[in-house]
Amino acid sequence: MRLCSIASGSSGNCIYVGSEATHLLVDVGISGKKTENGLKELGLTGRDIDGILITHEHMDHIQGLGVLARKYEIPIYATAGTIREIKVCDGIGNVDEGLFHEVKEDAKFTLKDLTVNPMRISHDAAQPVAYRISYGKKKVAVCTDLGVYNDYTVECLKGMDALLLEANHDVNMLQVGPYPYYLKQRILGDRGHLSNENTGRLLCKILHDNLRTVLLGHLSKENNLPELAYESVRIEINMGENPYKAGDFDIQVAKRSEVTQVVNIP
Repeated sequence: MRLCSIASGSSGNCIYVGSEATHLLVDVGISGKKTENGLKELGLTGRDIDGILITHEHMDHIQGLGVLARKYEIPIYATAGTIREIKVCDGIGNVDEGLFHEVKEDAKFTLKDLTVNPMRISHDAAQPVAYRISYGKKKVAVCTDLGVYNDYTVECLKGMDALLLEANHDVNMLQVGPYPYYLKQRILGDRGHLSNENTGRLLCKILHDNLRTVLLGHLSKENNLPELAYESVRIEINMGENPYKAGDFDIQVAKRSEVTQVVNIP
């Protein structure tokens, strides 16, 4: 099983998850061309993609969806609320009705040899979800755009072999930065985004012996720095009430516009 970030950040997100037989994208928030270039680096083309899992309808998650879906007739999986919003989005264009497949939170479904299990998240979108994907006993998760986590979130993310988790902003950078007050409040709110510190605290609750890799994703261009996200998360883990230290795990920062090293789960 493989996990790889093609792009991850406030300006666009596209994550690859696959097995030898099945290839999925979680979000297509970059252009179709950039998506195809990323797939090429993985030895794949759009024709190889078996499904696109959409977390929610914000443009940094669906920008290239229409182009890619139309060109290759790729099935699109999303909640009813997200599908409704995609259909009225001017920037996507017409997508064949038959390509949309409705998913429900905590209702597993199978795509060839992969099992997909959507989970609820708290974000200011119609009906947003994160995705857990398993191949046999191997499990990965892609979880971004959550303003707050709770016991449900923790339970959903336990036992993962690898995950991409949002570390969106540094609170101090956001507070003194150029964003207007209402936008700062939105990001800091329960339906906004996770700060570096809260990401580290969430990780403290789900670390376990078999967790191989954590990719920190969806970093804000204006309100975070890769080095700051990395160090802040490590500090929270080292200070947390758990038996682990940050050095016990492979922690990486997903790049804004570059394909990350593929995480292989044997």
